[in-house]
Amino acid sequence: MLSKFALVFGVVASMGAFAAGNCNPHYLPLLHYLGAAISFTCICFYTFLLTALTKKCALTGFEKVLYPLRIISTVTQTIVTICYTCLFAQKEYYYIHLSAVVEWMLSVNLELFELSFAVEFWFFSSFMISNLLTKREEEKPLIITMS
Repeated sequence: MLSKFALVFGVVASMGAFAAGNCNPHYLPLLHYLGAAISFTCICFYTFLLTALTKKCALTGFEKVLYPLRIISTVTQTIVTICYTCLFAQKEYYYIHLSAVVEWMLSVNLELFELSFAVEFWFFSSFMISNLLTKREEEKPLIITMS
């Protein structure tokens, strides 16, 4: 269930990022800033849910290292998003410039968070896919139908 919620937050975050990236803030400021707000907020929930999922699922054995790194990344993402929100609302050029720097920090942190999944994808094999798609013996019906 966590993975489905994370999927929803990831899709909504990507739609917000799409709106923010494709709407020029000089011509369509409302759509740009609304898309950025939706994207950054959903990314915070997305990283939180995937970090919680890392704690629950032990696939590779590297979760003992990855879980603390993802916690640090999630906390950083949340704190920097709050800082971005506070700095963005300011009128002085210095704070607006600082909010742009913080926005890049958010992007780099998210990319590093997503890069941490490369370890798990390295261990993912076609055997795992076939194992997920086949029915186990205990799930097969016990009664054989006569045709």
